[in-house]
Amino acid sequence: MQRYMQVPPSIALSGFIKHYLFLETTTEAVKQLRLFADGHTGWVFSFKDRLIRGFTPDGTPAYLPDSFVYGQVNAFRDLYGHGHISLMIVVFHAHAVYSLLGIPSGELKDDILPTAELFGSAAGTLYDRLLEQPDISEKIRMVEDFFGTWLSGKSFPVQSPVTAAMRFIATSKGLVTVQQLTQLTGCHERKLERAFTAGIGVSPKQFAGIVKLHVFLRCLKTSPSSTHLTSLAYDAGYADQPHLIREFKKYTGLTPSQYRHQVHPLAVNFLAFRSPGV
Repeated sequence: MQRYMQVPPSIALSGFIKHYLFLETTTEAVKQLRLFADGHTGWVFSFKDRLIRGFTPDGTPAYLPDSFVYGQVNAFRDLYGHGHISLMIVVFHAHAVYSLLGIPSGELKDDILPTAELFGSAAGTLYDRLLEQPDISEKIRMVEDFFGTWLSGKSFPVQSPVTAAMRFIATSKGLVTVQQLTQLTGCHERKLERAFTAGIGVSPKQFAGIVKLHVFLRCLKTSPSSTHLTSLAYDAGYADQPHLIREFKKYTGLTPSQYRHQVHPLAVNFLAFRSPGV
């Protein structure tokens, strides 16, 4: 059994939340999963069997909390699942963690934290209510009510240069230079890099590379399987196929061919391996 659903947020929260994901799958054997960079962070609620962070030398699983927040993923991170996996993921916009919490996003880079450490005891109460609620629409309403309360009366960091640069990178499909970004924002390169690291957790160059990777993934998804990788590489703005393979492997740990044949996407940047992992 496998289910996948993506739901947009309300207009009121669309400046912070990109979308909600609902994933459900069952597996008898321990399955290797892989989360890789997509430029976003997220809050995960696990309602059935918990995800596994890794294993001790004697094979004992180290479980993740029922509810956790993950920061920007610099490249990729392997997790494991066993049994009945049922997840609700609040996928944040790149700047949202800094905006919501006032914590520099670079401090959460490649990290996973229990939500209580970030949102306090109210996060545990929210999880308990979500666990008892089977209806997806009601789950979303509960989360949105939580954020409505959280945002009430708060002021948030202004990130105008970062926001403008991110939009330019997105509309340019990652095909930008740092010089173009400094001209756009009026910031020196070092100042812009510091602002990006604090605001979204990665440098402008890294963010552009992630955007470009996902342009290629969209090309791969929408093109016939017979389409040659070189053609897709050019379409996504890579100089040649070797450049594509090098960048793709840096962010996913896989070659494009391995991605096509050895994994099954549970979400855009969340994979399940069909066979022993790479």
